[in-house]
Amino acid sequence: MLAATEGIQVNWTGIGVAVVLLALNGFFVAAEFALLAARRSRIEQLAAEGDRRARHALAGLREITLMLAGAQLGITMCSLGLGAVAEPAVAGIIEGILGEAFSLSDTTRHIIAFSIGLSIGVFLHMVVAEMAPKSWAIAHPEKSALLLALPFRLFVSLLRPLIRFLNGMANIVVKAVGVEPQDERSM
Repeated sequence: MLAATEGIQVNWTGIGVAVVLLALNGFFVAAEFALLAARRSRIEQLAAEGDRRARHALAGLREITLMLAGAQLGITMCSLGLGAVAEPAVAGIIEGILGEAFSLSDTTRHIIAFSIGLSIGVFLHMVVAEMAPKSWAIAHPEKSALLLALPFRLFVSLLRPLIRFLNGMANIVVKAVGVEPQDERSM
């Protein structure tokens, strides 16, 4: 859906999809770091006390390699989607603004808009969808693990065959360089 304002077209659908992809990317990053940073002993204690969220987190910790592969798949899917959607949506707005403010050739306007749109997309991706969720999960490892475990495990369950295949391919590569893949992190 495009909205026009005196020559400036805003692709609200593209902007909306980009915001959702940023949030989902952040979810996968936070889930990944929550699993890595959470103290297993604390999660086990909470699970033993009957905390359902802790049981989901503990199940994720028991298949850490698969869960991390799932996080990487989710992050990659969101990042690729974000690149395909956000840059054109933002560049379209900037191109319209440049066209109204300056007398530039179409090519020059497009190159400037592309560069600015890509820079904005990369900045938001790095800060909002990568660094901030990572910092939050590391600062609150058990809280983030408990909060994210169920939806994250649902995602991994839905895509389990694909994730197992990709993880198996990665294990072949790792073995080829003389490293034995591990199914669970050392505690």
